[in-house]
Amino acid sequence: MRLNNLSPAPGSKKIRLRVGRGASAGQGKTCGRGVKGQRARKGGYHKVGFEGGQMPLQRRLPKMGFRSKMSPKVAEVRLSELSKVTGEVIDIESLKAANVIPAQALRARIVASGTFGKAVTVKGVHLTKGARAAIEAAGGKIDAG
Repeated sequence: MRLNNLSPAPGSKKIRLRVGRGASAGQGKTCGRGVKGQRARKGGYHKVGFEGGQMPLQRRLPKMGFRSKMSPKVAEVRLSELSKVTGEVIDIESLKAANVIPAQALRARIVASGTFGKAVTVKGVHLTKGARAAIEAAGGKIDAG
């Protein structure tokens, strides 16, 4: 195979239709645009969704909120909720076992809200700066793994 032998697959490249070249060419006179009206004119197109001045559908319907795809996967835990967890190590499994986070959560994040005074080891859970400071002040350790 050589570069000068390469060609597009048969039927993949259509020949451009030459309009306005007489009745025998198949697209003469109105050139396939029909008779009169905005679409028949030169430059006679409008933006998508335009309904001739009528209030468009996307503006007639009420706005709806949205549901984040991340919210079921990432759970937020307050410092005060950590007291429900029994044991010295706090990780995703222990948070799920104590019903602090939902069972389908893949990640958790501890935020500094409330107080916590027990010395624990936090493992594999994200922490905010305030939560990290509060746990370390209580004599706890943070394990990044």
